[in-house]
Amino acid sequence: MNFSRQALLGIGMIIGGSVMLYAMVQQIGDSNKTKPASAMIEKQSPAQESPQPLTTDIETEKRILAQKQKERAARVAEQERRAQQFLSEQEAAEAQALAKARAESQQYLASTAPAKDKEAEDTKDAEKDTATATKSSTDSNNTATATENDSSAREQQKTVQAQQEAQRQAALKEQAAAKKLAESKKEAEAKKQAEAKKQAEAKKQAEAKKQSEAEKKQKAAEVAKNEAPKSPTDYQVKKGDGLIKLARQHNMPVEVLAQANNISPSTSLQLGQNITIPSRQQVDRLAREAAAAEKAREEKRQKEEALAKKSADAKREAQQKLSEARKEVKETDAKGSFGVQVALANDQAKADELAKKFQSAGYQVKTSPTSRGVRVIVGPERGKVAALALKDKINSDPKVNTTSAWVLYWR
Repeated sequence: MNFSRQALLGIGMIIGGSVMLYAMVQQIGDSNKTKPASAMIEKQSPAQESPQPLTTDIETEKRILAQKQKERAARVAEQERRAQQFLSEQEAAEAQALAKARAESQQYLASTAPAKDKEAEDTKDAEKDTATATKSSTDSNNTATATENDSSAREQQKTVQAQQEAQRQAALKEQAAAKKLAESKKEAEAKKQAEAKKQAEAKKQAEAKKQSEAEKKQKAAEVAKNEAPKSPTDYQVKKGDGLIKLARQHNMPVEVLAQANNISPSTSLQLGQNITIPSRQQVDRLAREAAAAEKAREEKRQKEEALAKKSADAKREAQQKLSEARKEVKETDAKGSFGVQVALANDQAKADELAKKFQSAGYQVKTSPTSRGVRVIVGPERGKVAALALKDKINSDPKVNTTSAWVLYWR
């Protein structure tokens, strides 16, 4: 079966070589037919040149003829050189194609099984005969095919190299992007862990501090509970005694001892002074009362701070509204000046006292006597919008402590 296949392949190659040989012979015949025409054209070319004057000098005509012969010989030599170069290139291409065919044949024979050596040898002989019979046509065909294959292979190689380079660049970009993303994730994770660690340490320290304070309080309470006298006792102050020393001796807070004797914790004791050492129950009660009083003072302080902050915020907001209202006043709105009446005093002295109070708070104040009393007016403001904003500011200002301000037409 393999021999039949090789035989068919050899017959096909013979037929193809014959066709190529016939085409080449036909082409050579056509080129031979066209040569006289070219010669005719070359002969006619001198006639087509511009007419030259006839010369009677035979030597001049000989020189011209010799020069033309030299030029023709040079052209013929150049054509022969080009033909020789073409033949050399063709022989090199044929040798290359033949070497390539032999290499492919040897590769094919090497890949066949050892049991088919005889059929491979017959096929090789048939291919040799076929190659010998159609050497010129096959060589020409192989030359053209090799040239086309080489150019096609080079183009394919360039395309593959370009694709590989593009893939490599894309892979490098993806690798760089992935590396950058991994680094950013790593940094974010490290930052997050550092923050969590910091928060955990702060929380741990706060808990340790709180626990330490609780333990100290509990220990102090236990010591005071255990060592305080069961009933109140009187004690006469001796030399070197003080509230702090006596409180430590009886394991009770200084504040509790001072409160039991209705004195300040910073009071200095006098020699021979009688003070009361409270009992354990009194110490507990006084400690509770002191804690309650401290808590009440803290709540009061917080309320005062909140109220002060609220008043400051209201004042700041009123001042901002006043500034905005002054900026937004237009000429059409300024039909007159407006003021803010903050009080109606019974006499000029009372009005002057109120005016001084508002002036110390930073307001521009005037007084105006009327039949009902002396008006204390802040302003004036151009436009009613600005006057209303000034009224809101005055009513929210804790420094003047008034809520009865109202706008009136100045003039």
